[in-house]
Amino acid sequence: MREFKKITDFSAPELDIFVRLTGAQLRSRVEPERGIFIAESPTVIEVALNSGCEPVALLTDEKLINGAVRGIIEQVGNIPIYIAEREVLSSLTGFELTRGALCAMKRPEQKSLSELLSGARRVAVLEAIADSTNIGAVFRSAAALNIDAVLITPTCCDPLCRRAVRVSMGTVFQVPWGRIGEKPGDWPETGMKLLSDMGFKTVAMALCDRTVDIDDPDLAKEEKLAIILGTEGDGLSKSTIASCDYTVKIPMSGGVDSLNVAAAGAVAFWELAARGKTIRR
Repeated sequence: MREFKKITDFSAPELDIFVRLTGAQLRSRVEPERGIFIAESPTVIEVALNSGCEPVALLTDEKLINGAVRGIIEQVGNIPIYIAEREVLSSLTGFELTRGALCAMKRPEQKSLSELLSGARRVAVLEAIADSTNIGAVFRSAAALNIDAVLITPTCCDPLCRRAVRVSMGTVFQVPWGRIGEKPGDWPETGMKLLSDMGFKTVAMALCDRTVDIDDPDLAKEEKLAIILGTEGDGLSKSTIASCDYTVKIPMSGGVDSLNVAAAGAVAFWELAARGKTIRR
């Protein structure tokens, strides 16, 4: 019979990964060669497991072990499973958002850019997006709207931070992704050259006067497009815009000058990928 470790407080050091370590510490301290991330809620944990992520430890409301997390327990193998009463778990900041379950998992190995781009027709590039909620929302749209891969620049938020994983509803495990460059100086020049060498035309989503319409037929005809979205507030850098093959602005009405980057991404993905019925990965 499966043994559970009941806890009454969170002082035990084995619970550090759930309680005390920051996102940066999870990536570097726990397992330097690969790192750890935290999946929150039974739904997200199941998506992660079904995508091949390897569990390390599970923390859950004991009332759920014969309910919402029963199937998860059957999948996770011989890992530590910590249970506690909801009153104890509620002392964890934000635990109510987890729907009663947290799972620590090994970070999956990243694919190379050549692997990510091989066979891809529509990819998204996220430049220096800092907000984890926006990262999660962009991934959810990418999964729903035929984006074959997501590339993040070196200064972009980690897609496997807790909030990004939660907001994405686990789609960060379904959409292939990787970093386009290891250090800030690798973008945009080196990254743009790589995209060009792989046959991609680049599309800057930007608030510029000299743009093409998002429904321009020339865009739809392009075999490969990299849709580049910029950081909150400032948007794409001038050097990135200047390096792109196209600059596209989403038409606005009602005196609104722009959309949130996640909303803009969804519109761009629909028009440039989903509407064209591109081949799914």
